[in-house]
Amino acid sequence: MNLSSLTFLRKMRSPNRQFAVIGLGRFGRAVCATLNNLGYEVLAVDTNEIHVSQAMTDQIAAHALQLDSTQPSALREAGITDFDTVIVAIGNYVEESIITTLNLKEAGVKNVVAKASSEIHGKLLDRVGADHVVFPEHEMGCDLARSLTSPGILDRFEIDPNHCIAEIIVPQAFDQKTIVDLDLRNRYELTLLAVSQDNEPEQFEINPSPVTRLKAGGLMVVIGSNKGLERLPV
Repeated sequence: MNLSSLTFLRKMRSPNRQFAVIGLGRFGRAVCATLNNLGYEVLAVDTNEIHVSQAMTDQIAAHALQLDSTQPSALREAGITDFDTVIVAIGNYVEESIITTLNLKEAGVKNVVAKASSEIHGKLLDRVGADHVVFPEHEMGCDLARSLTSPGILDRFEIDPNHCIAEIIVPQAFDQKTIVDLDLRNRYELTLLAVSQDNEPEQFEINPSPVTRLKAGGLMVVIGSNKGLERLPV
């Protein structure tokens, strides 16, 4: 994810709490359920009546509609073009995905997130104006590989191809050492943003004092070089 993506994500945190999700496969359903559980109002959309009915039965959205999103008039009549953010989750039908994304942008939707099933699909979505393109299968594969090879890295947010923000379990090698002792910036090209000791996992100290002693098993949040992160003894 690059810096333009960060700008897009900030847009999504606007006071408007309404999202439309087009395509109710596994990815679309997961997006609906997560947004709904977070308290956002979600409109679920699909061409398949069974998928629409199931979305309401499972209570993963406030509203659900059956319509053909490749028809601009259908999107307008349903009011979808009035939403600030629409997620196009039609990953396996490339033509429908691209036409839907184009329809939404031409209708003036501010933020369109589109799922891509391949690199070419992603490039086409970019060309028709998608504000943010996601590759969920690729990202899940990367996350799995990282969790298997670096289990001490709990979460990771890519800023660009060379830098990230990561949440890490404080390794045994760092136990009882101060931030000054560790000298993360010079040794690993990383800056420590926050720490949480193991007895208070929900309480982070932001910009901790250089003389703070870390405890193995606690949590630390760092920003910096991907190569440096991979050299940490986690």
